[in-house]
Amino acid sequence: MDIKNTTADYFVIKALEDGVHVIGLTRGSDTKFHHSEKLDQGEIMIAQFTEHTSAIKVRGKALIQTSHGEIENE
Repeated sequence: MDIKNTTADYFVIKALEDGVHVIGLTRGSDTKFHHSEKLDQGEIMIAQFTEHTSAIKVRGKALIQTSHGEIENE
């Protein structure tokens, strides 16, 4: 497995309720969903953007922490 850009910042998503969906979106001219995870309350996901992932969509109440700060969605 060839891992590129391993110096990219990580971000943390902590579920504040059951059923939080974390959806990865692809890079390129056609943005598509390529990965989905479901987190329950208290679960934490540590992730980073890659050559394949350009965006993350979070559905549900969660705390997102990045090197730029943190945000809680409702």
